[in-house]
Amino acid sequence: MASFVEIGRYNVIPLSLASLCTCPYRPTLNKTLIFNQKRYPKFNLRIVFDGSRPMFRFRQSGISTNRHFIVAVARAQADRLDEDNAREEVDKGNNLLVIEDSVSERQQKASQLKKRIVSGLGIGISFGGIILAGGWVFTVAFAAAVFVGAREYFELVRSRGITAGMTPPPRYVSRVCSVICALMPILTLYFGQIDVSVTSAAFVVATALLLQRGNPRFAQLSSTMFGLFYCGYLPCFWVKLRCGLAAPALNTSFAGIGAKWPVLLGGQAHWTVGLVATLISVSSIIAADTFAFLGGKAFGRTQLTSISPKKTWEGTIVGLGGCIATSVALSQIFRWPTSLLSAVAFGFLNFFGSVFGDLTESMIKRDAGVKDSGSLIPGHGGVLDRVDSYIFTGALAYSFVKTFLPLYGV
Repeated sequence: MASFVEIGRYNVIPLSLASLCTCPYRPTLNKTLIFNQKRYPKFNLRIVFDGSRPMFRFRQSGISTNRHFIVAVARAQADRLDEDNAREEVDKGNNLLVIEDSVSERQQKASQLKKRIVSGLGIGISFGGIILAGGWVFTVAFAAAVFVGAREYFELVRSRGITAGMTPPPRYVSRVCSVICALMPILTLYFGQIDVSVTSAAFVVATALLLQRGNPRFAQLSSTMFGLFYCGYLPCFWVKLRCGLAAPALNTSFAGIGAKWPVLLGGQAHWTVGLVATLISVSSIIAADTFAFLGGKAFGRTQLTSISPKKTWEGTIVGLGGCIATSVALSQIFRWPTSLLSAVAFGFLNFFGSVFGDLTESMIKRDAGVKDSGSLIPGHGGVLDRVDSYIFTGALAYSFVKTFLPLYGV
C-alpha cells in the first residue's frame, strides 16, 4: 500500500512567514523547520527556507517518499488499465450480443419470408387447380375455407379486446353460425341463389339470441348478423361468379387456350365467362397486394389510414397501377372482356374491393387486439388473413359482369 500524508493534520496552515519574522523586509533564511507527530511517527514534515522560497519535503524513516509516490501512481495506473480492459471486455461482450441478436433477427425474418413464399406458392397452385376444376370441387373446397374463416371471425369477436366493450354471442351460437356459413356456398350452387336461405338462417339465429337466458344484448345480435353477412353471404358470390356465369367465352378459342384445352377436362366449353372472370379477378388481387407491398417499401411515406399503419398512399397507387395493368394484360390474353375500357374498370373494381376487404379485417383485428386471425397457414396467419382481400371483391366482380357488361363482355 502507498503511504499518504495529510498536511491538514499537522496544523501548518496558520503558519506564515510573518509569524517567523516581523521585519519590514523579506528575510533571506536558510533554515529548516521540523514537525513531528506521535500519531504518524514514521513521517517527518520539514519546511525549508531557501532564500525567499519555502519548500516542503517529506521523509519516511529516512527514505524519500518520491519512490513510494511513484509506486502508488504506477499501481493506480495499473488498476485503471485493468478497469479499462474489463470495461472493454464488457463492451465487446455487449457488442457481440447485439450482433448475435441482429443476426438471429435476420435469420428469423429470412425463415419467415421463406415460409410465406413456400406456403403462398402452395396455396396459389392448389387454388388455381380448384378454380380450373370448378363445379362441386370448387364449391366444397370453398365451403371448407368459409367454415374455417367463420370460426376465426367468431373467435375474434370473443377476444378480450372486443369483449371489453361489448357482449359476445354465446359459443353455441357462434358454432351454429359457422356451420351455416359453410352451407351457404353449397346451397348457392344447388339452388342458384342464396337470398331465401340467408334470410331464413338470419331469422333463426336472431330468434335464438333473443330467447336466450340471461340478458340479451344488441351487440350479440349485431356481431352475429355481420358474421353471417361477412363470412357467409359475401363469399357466395364467388360461387355465383365461377359456376353461375356458364356462358362460353368464345373469344378464348382464338387465343389458342380453349382450342388446346383437353377434351377430358371439358374442351372449349370448359372456358366459360365465369372461369375467365374468376381467373382475371384473382390474379388482379394478387398483383394489387404484391405491387402495393413493393411500392410501399420503395416509396411509402404518407400513411393511408390509422386502421393499418403500414399501408401508404404511395403503395396504394402503385398497387392500383399493377392491378389495372394485370387486368388489361389478361384481358388481351383471354380475349375477354373485348373492350379495353371494361378491362380497366374491372381492374379498378377488383382493387377497390381488395383494399376495402383488407381494411375491414384489419379493423376487426385491431379492436380484438391481435396481429393475426389465426395460425393455420405458416407465415401468413389465419385463413381470414389470406382471403380478406377477396371477401368483398366477389360481389363487385359478379355484379359488374352480370349487370354492366353487355352480353357478359363476350
